[in-house]
Amino acid sequence: MRHGNKVNHLSRKTGHRKAMLSNMACSLIEHKRITTTIAKAKTLRGFIEPLLTKSKTDSTHSRRVVFSYLQSKDAVTELFREVAPKIASRDGGYTRIIRTGYRLGDNAEMCMIELVDFNELYNNTAKKTTRRSRRGGKASETGATTAAVVEETPVAEVVEETPVAEVVEETPVAEVVEETPVVEVVEETPVAEVVEETPAEETTDETPEAPAAEEEKTEE
Repeated sequence: MRHGNKVNHLSRKTGHRKAMLSNMACSLIEHKRITTTIAKAKTLRGFIEPLLTKSKTDSTHSRRVVFSYLQSKDAVTELFREVAPKIASRDGGYTRIIRTGYRLGDNAEMCMIELVDFNELYNNTAKKTTRRSRRGGKASETGATTAAVVEETPVAEVVEETPVAEVVEETPVAEVVEETPVVEVVEETPVAEVVEETPAEETTDETPEAPAAEEEKTEE
């Protein structure tokens, strides 16, 4: 039974466990994020967060206390020089654990533990944009916010980018009609000229007029 066993020994002796956590803490301070198992990450969080709180007061005593846990001058220098100014305004919760799946060998649950203030993907800028969109949708009372939203998506500019008149001029219908004129084809084969070449009325008029005039003279 494991009654009262609040400390996860991680299947290691005391010396081995302390050395492992010290090395992991130095790697986390140097690289700002490391990949490990869930059990080790939770234990490391309880190990390193008091040291991060201690680094906010830059004094000789604080540096000696942190060095007694980390046993690395480079890690202590990095912690007090770069990490401490970033976490100065944070009261706690310096680390974040993100689960990444299971390891293939022993199916151990893996995760990534990182320093919250050094992750650019989870900055407050994305949250601010969502808040702005919600405010713009709800706040109809202030005319300034609505005007800003209208200026971001101008309708007039979109209309100017795709003018309808230009598209009509590119494919004129009148030019297509002039290319294949029907009138010219009719003039090439005129029916009137053919009729004049073989007139039937002229032959009939020439023959009867002469005898009619002669008959009128004989009657007189």
